[in-house]
Amino acid sequence: MTAPAPKKDPWDLPDVSGLTVGVLGGTGDQGRGLAYRLAKAGQKVVLGSRSADRARSAAEELGHGVEGADNAECARRGDVVIVAVPWDGHAATLESLREELAGKLVVDCVNPLGFDKKGAYALVPEEGSAAEQAAALLPDSRVTAAFHHLSAVLLKDPAIERIETDVMVLGEVRADCEIVQALAGRVPGMRGVFAGRLRNAHQVESLVANLISVNRRYKAHAGLRLTDI
Repeated sequence: MTAPAPKKDPWDLPDVSGLTVGVLGGTGDQGRGLAYRLAKAGQKVVLGSRSADRARSAAEELGHGVEGADNAECARRGDVVIVAVPWDGHAATLESLREELAGKLVVDCVNPLGFDKKGAYALVPEEGSAAEQAAALLPDSRVTAAFHHLSAVLLKDPAIERIETDVMVLGEVRADCEIVQALAGRVPGMRGVFAGRLRNAHQVESLVANLISVNRRYKAHAGLRLTDI
């Protein structure tokens, strides 16, 4: 009787050092922070914006070899493309880039949130989540969800060498999730953790509303750490 094949170590992740990462909405706080951390870790990064000049200016400020381009060029050049645009521009941006993003691994980190006098609260998109909206709008792309719970303040601070936090990664194809997990793991202190399929993205996106409340109460930049793994 043939012995069963040994189970794959979930921490055995691919080498992603040769991939180019595009960041759509890269001139916003979250996009700039992610671009800075990945580039500092040695990743090739292209920063995208509606304005190529604005993207190039931001890229020059970040250094570490980051390049700037308009969103379409950023999408074309990226092997992996992170979507870090504001929620109110999410659908329109992705619709306009459907052709450029075809065949690409897309990582959606957008959090649909509303704000009122009581603070932040989660919105529920018609598709269920921002990530599921991205998957519906980009049928020829491989959509994952990750990088929702990272503080832009910490990401952008050059005095901080390590960011001790976990990145929950969701998607339909395990190999795609592992690429994103490996990208997260390139940043000192971070771990990328598989956290389920895209149908579970809503609660991951929504948790940011809770983190905003935590940060306001404790004057902190809270993230997540998953225990016992």
